[in-house]
Amino acid sequence: MQQSCNKSLDEVGPAGETRGPPLPSLLIVDDDPGMRTALIKILRANGYHCLTAVDGNAMWEVIGRNSFDLILLDVMMPGVSGFDLCRQLRFQDGNQVPIIIISARGEEADLVTGLELGADDYIAKPFSTRELLARIRAVLRRPPLVVDPAPRRSELLRFAGWTLDLRQRQLFAGSGARVELSGAEYDLLVALLEHPQVVIGRDNLLEMSRARLGNASDRTVDVHICRLRRKLGDEADRTLIRTVRGAGYIFTQPVERV
Repeated sequence: MQQSCNKSLDEVGPAGETRGPPLPSLLIVDDDPGMRTALIKILRANGYHCLTAVDGNAMWEVIGRNSFDLILLDVMMPGVSGFDLCRQLRFQDGNQVPIIIISARGEEADLVTGLELGADDYIAKPFSTRELLARIRAVLRRPPLVVDPAPRRSELLRFAGWTLDLRQRQLFAGSGARVELSGAEYDLLVALLEHPQVVIGRDNLLEMSRARLGNASDRTVDVHICRLRRKLGDEADRTLIRTVRGAGYIFTQPVERV
């Protein structure tokens, strides 16, 4: 009988065994038992602790009892789709755990949809073990969010009427309205704001932001730039993020730290 969480596959070592630092913990959400088993085998062999869920209901149940470093989320599932679950995690639950969407559909429209909904990366089936591990490692390499319970000072970046609160990881328009950013969008924007009016190469942006990938030809960073431009209200006569052909991107406005 299929269970919502394959705990028997997920135990790490015998009880009482002394371990080093905790293994990175991943949640696999996929209704295909063969895919779940294959992913668990690959990930456990490469030093990851895994739990699984067969659908959205099981996912919420497992998340309620455990914390994770990353979620692998399939798109095509019965009931609520992976896209809808990604949206709920990001914008309803407020969960900022990195998400990699896995889908049998590799069209650019699906890639863009996944990233628009707050995913950190998108892998199209079929994929190799090497690609899967490279993408997981790239997402996990980002610095962890450390919340200071008693910050000594406010850390704000102000530019062109906008304010980015580094402590709360929130972006505010001039009207005071908060603009939702995914984790990847936030890290990419910080990289740009910390180097204003300087051309930054695409590879450097990939390394400085959460969006960095092992595959340098991936278009993920370009999609994030497009999303940031829309959210910042970029227009033809007022472009905050400008493409420098053959060189990278430049944040065109001065930035004030207060």
